[in-house]
Amino acid sequence: MSGLKGLLDADGFAGIQTWKATRGFIRIVLYRMFRVRARGQERMRADSAMIYAPVHRSHLDGPLIGSLTHRRVRYLGKEELFRPKPLGWFMRSIGTFPVRRGEADLDAMRSALQLLRDGEAMLVFPEGTRQPSDDIGPIFDGTAWLAAKSGAPVLPVGVAGTREAMPSGAKFPKRAQVAIVVGEPLAPPTGTDGGRARRADMTAWTQTLRVALGDCQQRARSLANEPGRRGTPMRKLVP
Repeated sequence: MSGLKGLLDADGFAGIQTWKATRGFIRIVLYRMFRVRARGQERMRADSAMIYAPVHRSHLDGPLIGSLTHRRVRYLGKEELFRPKPLGWFMRSIGTFPVRRGEADLDAMRSALQLLRDGEAMLVFPEGTRQPSDDIGPIFDGTAWLAAKSGAPVLPVGVAGTREAMPSGAKFPKRAQVAIVVGEPLAPPTGTDGGRARRADMTAWTQTLRVALGDCQQRARSLANEPGRRGTPMRKLVP
């Protein structure tokens, strides 16, 4: 019985197959719907611990960015998404785990840290909430804390077009041109002497992340605005 339960678990055979099917749907259907063009995605494919740190403009950001890699990416998701139980099982199967919004959820942060220490890939939105324009919003130190504690490098990611495809308040997406640009990895923050990072070190590192996000976002917007994409084969848009 315990063996059957393991197979049906969100991290078991059933859960992994659900994640693979979901990723396949995103790449086959949504990538074509939005004519997703990506650059730098090969940087996401290392099998070691890594933090993907994209801008946040739409509910589409996480699924589209996470599906660029063969890895099952871990996400923080608001706990309302885990009710009822069948929905919670699905969310866990695709790599999401719950976090309470509006408060410091230390349990969720500890879970995220442990996953990174186990070599997993984690997607964290440094801005926290969706922003209304290409301008980079306030950046919180949570990404810096996770990177410093885990030693995982951080990949800044810009994404353009998802806000137009599914803006805040929209229930269904519409066609739009989407582009994703993955920047060079940032080493985790350390102290000035190379030792443990203190709060001032993390704050300075967060500013570096903010600059990198701005650069990636600008490049993503330019890529999304390039003409002549309608007839381009998908293998050239997303190698």
